Amino acid sequence: MSGSSPAARLQRLFDGQRLTPTQRRIAHSMVRRAADAPFLSSVELAELAGVSQPSVTRFAVALGFDGYPALRRHLRDVTPSGADGGGGVEESLNEYQQAVRAEIDNLRQLSELLADPAPVERAGRLLAESRPLPVLGLRAASSQARGFGYFAAKVHPDVRVLDEGGSMLHDRIDAARRAGASVLLCFALPRHPREAVDALAYARGQGLRVVTVADSAFAPVAAHSDLLIPGAVGTGLAFDTACAPMLLGRVLLEAMCDGLPEAQARLEEFDARAAERGLFVD
Repeated sequence: MSGSSPAARLQRLFDGQRLTPTQRRIAHSMVRRAADAPFLSSVELAELAGVSQPSVTRFAVALGFDGYPALRRHLRDVTPSGADGGGGVEESLNEYQQAVRAEIDNLRQLSELLADPAPVERAGRLLAESRPLPVLGLRAASSQARGFGYFAAKVHPDVRVLDEGGSMLHDRIDAARRAGASVLLCFALPRHPREAVDALAYARGQGLRVVTVADSAFAPVAAHSDLLIPGAVGTGLAFDTACAPMLLGRVLLEAMCDGLPEAQARLEEFDARAAERGLFVD
């Protein structure tokens, strides 16, 4: 496990564990502060996650350790030599540089996740088969949904972006289901709107399978997702940065194209029409 990023090592430790919502919150906090996690006291971790200290102890026991000290020893044992809780070059960087470095780490973590392409390939097949394909993204995730929808519409015959909540949202999910949709793609980013969680629960209740891109495998939408692929967000600036989820969306597009035999022909047709209309200046 020492040959991967701290966040990836932690993610593997938590994968497959049946954790309570409080425990998922602790796990998510540790992944977000992966480099520091082996050096945090139980009090510090509790404060970071916004939970009680006994909750941290119960979390460690749920992972199979005797208590939090045993979990912390394990994390230190698998931390590569020379790693520590901070210092070094990072301290000489300004806040903007640190935000960029954090996003680079998120992308490295995504790269390690994609070493096993099976989940993305499975998601691509599901998205390609759904006619129509509803794509949900509310509030902070709306730009991710619209970006995916813009490109997906060039190769998929019927993409329906659901980027507004309200009383019409369930109606639009119903309409997609009646039209033949089998899958809903969701982009979910913090802070997670309750409406998005409710929409996924409703979609599954109507027989749709849910593929989700979220900031963490422990996000609130996980309980209502058939297949969740995480892409961490950066939290070093006043507003979160979402380079990894955006790139993951493009990766899913590529996988979906592999499942659409007519994708290349549709792209060539679009390029020809764009040239005829003079859409682009380059």
